[in-house]
Amino acid sequence: MQFIQHLQQHRLMRLGAVLLLGFSSGLPLALTGQAMQAWLTVDGVDMATIGLFSLVGLPYTFKFLWAPLMDRFELPWLGRRRGWLVLTQLGLAVILAMLSHLQPATDTQLFALLALLVAFLSASQDVVVDAYRTDCLSAPERGLGASLSVFGYRLAMIVSGGIALIWADPVQGFGWGWGQVYQVMAGIMLLACALSLCLLPPLPHHLRAPASAAQHDLRGFVAVLITVLIGYQMTQHLFTPLMKFCFTAPKWANLAALLLGVMLTLPLVLKVARWARFETFNQSLHQYFSQPAALSFMLLIILYKLGDAFAGSLTTPFLIKALGFTQAEVGVVNKIIGIWMTIIGALLGGTLMLWLGLFRALWLFGLLQLLSNLGFYWLATQGKGAWGGIDLPAFDWVIIALKQATPVDYLLVTVIAFENITGGMGTAAFVALLTSLCHQQFSATQYALLSAFAAIGRVWVGPVAGVLAESIGWPVFFLVSIALALPGLAMLWPMRRKIQALA
Repeated sequence: MQFIQHLQQHRLMRLGAVLLLGFSSGLPLALTGQAMQAWLTVDGVDMATIGLFSLVGLPYTFKFLWAPLMDRFELPWLGRRRGWLVLTQLGLAVILAMLSHLQPATDTQLFALLALLVAFLSASQDVVVDAYRTDCLSAPERGLGASLSVFGYRLAMIVSGGIALIWADPVQGFGWGWGQVYQVMAGIMLLACALSLCLLPPLPHHLRAPASAAQHDLRGFVAVLITVLIGYQMTQHLFTPLMKFCFTAPKWANLAALLLGVMLTLPLVLKVARWARFETFNQSLHQYFSQPAALSFMLLIILYKLGDAFAGSLTTPFLIKALGFTQAEVGVVNKIIGIWMTIIGALLGGTLMLWLGLFRALWLFGLLQLLSNLGFYWLATQGKGAWGGIDLPAFDWVIIALKQATPVDYLLVTVIAFENITGGMGTAAFVALLTSLCHQQFSATQYALLSAFAAIGRVWVGPVAGVLAESIGWPVFFLVSIALALPGLAMLWPMRRKIQALA
């Protein structure tokens, strides 16, 4: 009996750690995403530039390049995973504090550089958080663990993507500017660092770093880094002038040059990693691709959330700039109410997965995600106030306050609630899929690789989405997002037996 109680206590500690790490992982994402979009919008930055700012999320796509070092090396005294967590969280606190002193409209280049560094540290933190969750949870715990991780993640986004918008609202907030909001976020990351240092449960002793020569891994990483820098220089000095010759619009030319540079650089990186004997990287790739249908799973990962990512890539500018909602309205409805709906969706999704299984959950939740994009199309065609609304009374809850009554649009609430509930359900199933595909010895590298491919939709559709929305209008833009969701759903049925075998 005492042994069973001991096991239950350790299980609760592990699941609690997953919840807290999910919060820490979710907080910086909005600070380089939708919260930053709001800051850029109110500071007068144009829509196409805001779309290009989504490229600061590139580290989320390329984090698998340095994830092997986080698998292979452990920082002294703090144990596997904990050391990297403390380092990345401390770095995030420092860079967010530096970012808070800039103005994006006048310090655009430095602002973008620091935002890129925030994304790099955030992506590195994600590598360790995802690996820790994969390492510490048993197979039966992964569905619930995925739900709790999404719960913490979305709870953090209520703070950084919802409450932050209300704090920064000139009428409803505390009289803060966005700089002060980012200083508060830096303080929260510092607190997360202290919790990771003092309270994180240790991993089982049998989980060791992969055996490889340290000098080979370091040499391999340097070789890969040099290759990426060469690819960047080729993009800047060769592909960009070439694309400007082919395209009359500079925005399309820059985007085409960037895509061409990435398409040529990535295969070269893989060849250089093999040549330079980047062993942890090579071993983790070999182990993943030795699984049945590895390439099919990778394609599914790219496509499954593509339509959802496309529709959500410019949600904040769409609501503020195109429909005329205030920051406080967006903060209350899109961020706070919406993200609570996502949390409900994630917990509901994790519960339903116990009954549906992974394949049926992916299919059902993906279909609901597709249908939710119709809501944004309806909102774009009907506009603000089509269904009327209600005034939310003023309140003061210490950390969040509304100085005046704020209108809440019924159509906006309906669309956001449905989209976030279905998105939370889809994310819970998706995280469970990624976790099931990873081998524990290489969990940091493999999860980073898979989640990097999953981030392709969120990162790469941003530049296209910004230019496209200006060209074709918002209603057609959201119809395109529905079409982009279809290929991922179509892949599920032929792969059903392989997905069922993962459970």
